[in-house]
Amino acid sequence: MRDNKMRLLTEQLRLITRLHPWYKDLLEPSSITLDDQHDSPSSLLERLPLLGAEKLEKYYYAQSPRTEFGLSVYRTSGTSTGIRKAIYYSAEDDFRYMEAKRKSYLAWLGERHTLTKAMADLGTGHAASTALSIFASMGLQAEAIPFTAPIEEHLSSIRHFQPQLLYTMPSILEAIADAASDPPSLGLRKIILVGELASSEWQRRMAARFGLAPADILDTYGSIEVGAIAAFDHELGRYVLADGLIGESLPAEQLGEGFQPLGEEEGVLVLTSFERSLFPVIRYVTYDVVRDFRTVHKDGKPLQTFRCLTKRIGHELKHGEKISLYDIEEVVSKHLPHAALRVMVRDNKLKLYIAGEGWREDTATAIQTDVERKIEEIGQMIQNRLLQGIEVIPTGKREDLPSGTVKSKRLYT
Repeated sequence: MRDNKMRLLTEQLRLITRLHPWYKDLLEPSSITLDDQHDSPSSLLERLPLLGAEKLEKYYYAQSPRTEFGLSVYRTSGTSTGIRKAIYYSAEDDFRYMEAKRKSYLAWLGERHTLTKAMADLGTGHAASTALSIFASMGLQAEAIPFTAPIEEHLSSIRHFQPQLLYTMPSILEAIADAASDPPSLGLRKIILVGELASSEWQRRMAARFGLAPADILDTYGSIEVGAIAAFDHELGRYVLADGLIGESLPAEQLGEGFQPLGEEEGVLVLTSFERSLFPVIRYVTYDVVRDFRTVHKDGKPLQTFRCLTKRIGHELKHGEKISLYDIEEVVSKHLPHAALRVMVRDNKLKLYIAGEGWREDTATAIQTDVERKIEEIGQMIQNRLLQGIEVIPTGKREDLPSGTVKSKRLYT
């Protein structure tokens, strides 16, 4: 097993340096050559550079547009330059991504499942754009609902199409449950989640609202950069990394970006992929914080797992892929140039904690209005009641802000 991983890792490094010549320049200061002998994949990985936001913005996101035949390009939220990031997939990358998800879903459903219809109720991005193809490859009839539709249209589409499987985001599922007078009457038998944090306790409560068992919900975790990353295993009570990935959990201080120490058993998830080609997932820093990362065995197979995702640190806050911290900070600085900001998504509401001088009677309302207007997707989700709203909370002094850098896809407490 170890020898096979070493072979795959070495082959992947050669592929990445060929497709991304700048990556080889990152190796030169550490005198690493691809012919070096190492005792294990971990001993080689420890000598490779971490690929964080700064390096990726300098090399990957700044590259000229790729024009190879058969490429797919997906765009995510803006960087610190205000420019949306272009992330490329080759035809093989796309196939591997969809095949990994197909196998994961079928393994969860079981060979004797009797489902015939699936509905994708997502935002934009990679997961949304590939969902119908994945379900079709599973032999399911599938339809999609745009997240821009009012919540009444979401309910109407579900009632009309009558899917047994719903693929959606936690915030949208919560909005559907709140809007439906009798959620079990919708007839859902299975639910797949993607895009935001969903604690096991939240999953249990939501399953009960739809008349389902907790195991009828599959919580998945991925990103446009990597593809499928992990899925929750109800038997283990843990998230299991997808095949083809090696994970590391590192102290935040090791990233070298001025982050404060994390909580007990917490670490920043760093990933290396044997399968991605047009994005260099070699010690790629996700900025997602995982808890209790360790290897467990199931059916004799070692699996890299973690108990939960707790939050996100870094330069962007994401609600799905729709909230850019850069844009929020730009709005706040226009009204309060020297303010300090912390952002949370809690109870399905976007909360902005702001410390600084210069508050006027209308400042909080002005910031709230400008955030809704500047970040179009936020305003649209609030209008359609998929996000409950924005709360601007003056905290007075900086020391009264929530401790640490709080950037979450979604936090349930």
